[in-house]
Amino acid sequence: MKFSFFLLFIFFALSVTAQKYSRQDSLRGSVTSQRAWWDLVHYDLSVEVLPESKTLIGTNIISYKVIDNTSNELQIDLQAPMEITAVMQDGTALDIRSEGNAHFIQLEEKQEQGAIKKLRIDFEGKPRIAKNAPWDGGFTWTKDSNGNHFIANANQGIGSSVWWPNKDHPEDEVDSLDMHITVPKHLVDVSNGRLVGIDSTNTSKTYHWTVKNPINNYGININIGDYVNFNEVYQGEKGSLDMSYWVLREDEEKARKQFKQAPLMMEAFEHWFGPYPFYEDSFKLVQAPYLGMEHQSSVTYGNEFENGYLGRDLSRTGEGMKFDYIIIHESGHEWFANNITHKDVADMWIHESFTTYSENLFLDYHFGKESASTYVIGQRKLIRNDKPIIASYNVNEEGSSDMYFKGANILHMIRTITNDDALWRDVLRGLNKDFYHKTVTTEMIEQYISKKVNTDLDPLFDQYLRTAQIPIFEYKIEKKKLSYRYNNCIRSFTMPIKVIIDTKEQWITPTDAWQELPVSKKTEYLEVSKDFYIKTKKVN
Repeated sequence: MKFSFFLLFIFFALSVTAQKYSRQDSLRGSVTSQRAWWDLVHYDLSVEVLPESKTLIGTNIISYKVIDNTSNELQIDLQAPMEITAVMQDGTALDIRSEGNAHFIQLEEKQEQGAIKKLRIDFEGKPRIAKNAPWDGGFTWTKDSNGNHFIANANQGIGSSVWWPNKDHPEDEVDSLDMHITVPKHLVDVSNGRLVGIDSTNTSKTYHWTVKNPINNYGININIGDYVNFNEVYQGEKGSLDMSYWVLREDEEKARKQFKQAPLMMEAFEHWFGPYPFYEDSFKLVQAPYLGMEHQSSVTYGNEFENGYLGRDLSRTGEGMKFDYIIIHESGHEWFANNITHKDVADMWIHESFTTYSENLFLDYHFGKESASTYVIGQRKLIRNDKPIIASYNVNEEGSSDMYFKGANILHMIRTITNDDALWRDVLRGLNKDFYHKTVTTEMIEQYISKKVNTDLDPLFDQYLRTAQIPIFEYKIEKKKLSYRYNNCIRSFTMPIKVIIDTKEQWITPTDAWQELPVSKKTEYLEVSKDFYIKTKKVN
């Protein structure tokens, strides 16, 4: 009877899952057989941007390596209303079988294992207009106060295939990239990497940008406007780093003042995380017509040239007004999101938790540990605990937005448990060195940290990443005895915490079973360190 009920439960669970996720979710979120057999090498992306009609016309030449010659279909992603108009390989036009946003190209050439092949894809259309960039992604078409076009893309969640054809899955990053962006002659395009050259005609200019390092698809961007440029050279851990700033002509004076925080950011993050990961491609801050995003080597900025988050302190402690949220947060993504990239969107916490925590480390470096601790603890007011931080895999699903503030507090707790700031810094620098320019899973990150700090952190990760429950530390004091345990937690949960008993500070390691500790006859007071994100309850 129990076995039959178990089978019924499994069937019900699978049915719910099947109803929740569509075929399109799987085609977008999984490494399909039509994606698995080839490895990205290079994109050569050419796009003409026509502002008046809000249209793109372009070509993407994809170089790829055949790693398994078992298929003659290749999946490329492009979202409507954008259209693929032609596909060519070695001079031959190829047929396409489309299924929603996934397009399966029927290859005729023999795909020999180890060979480097090229595929030319022509495309055009009016890309989706972003309703609320960067959260609801697409293209933003606006104008500055002088009537000049001010245009940009932001597509982290919806995907880069919202405007150009590519292999739209994070597991496979392209090794290098060239972009040729054509705009009306009076405008400027700023994209990723370094500017190679500008070709002009009577009516247009084509800006050629090149990226020498691996880059995730959603980090590839176009920014078009009446830009002016100023630069500086930062002497960093790997030598001279070109730092370049592109802002609307009307905002240059404000930008020159506010962007002085950029080298301060670089100093703090190189200290904590190691060298900036893209020296070859330079670092840029680029003004955009939305709040901002972590486009690799081309970080976009729209925080109105003031400290805080649009002038507000998200922690409500005063500490958040000591820095420009977008400069610090989005630049932190250069290490976590762009250098270290998740293999599946379900693991986006790797991007957002570490980067939200980077704000804390910026404060630590420039204003001290107490300032940093106050800030990260203050962010707890924004935690919702609505659902787990890690979502379902292979369906392009993001977890709870708690990956930001709760995620930062998880890392703050691990630093506290490590109780060795030099070791913690080695962990953060080690992550960026050992996973340099790589895609990773949650398990890889969890195991790496646990090994480096020589502590089994699996229960902590399982509790805080995979459930929405916040552990309750329950205790009672009676007859010279402190009894304590964790409640509202997974059965295996155990985490050492620092407590003050009377006036004495000490470490204890509760589990979900009651434990006892002898105390003084006069003991009445117990306090858990605020560095731990748990609830405390005195019971009778």
